[in-house]
Amino acid sequence: MSDTHASTAQDPHAAAGHGDSHGGHDEHGHAADTIGPIDTTMWGVGILGVAVAVVVIACFVLATGFSFGA
Repeated sequence: MSDTHASTAQDPHAAAGHGDSHGGHDEHGHAADTIGPIDTTMWGVGILGVAVAVVVIACFVLATGFSFGA
């Protein structure tokens, strides 16, 4: 009985066909994507979320009397 996996056991990439000649195709297998327009609504909501988080943190600092010099 012969082992059909003997050649791939020593070189696991041999069976995958990753030779040096790629034939000019994209290495990652997909076309270049174009970048769409900026979604100003989502950016605005994100910036608003950061601002609200800063206000909440400031309220916690004021409410607890936190001080770095303590």
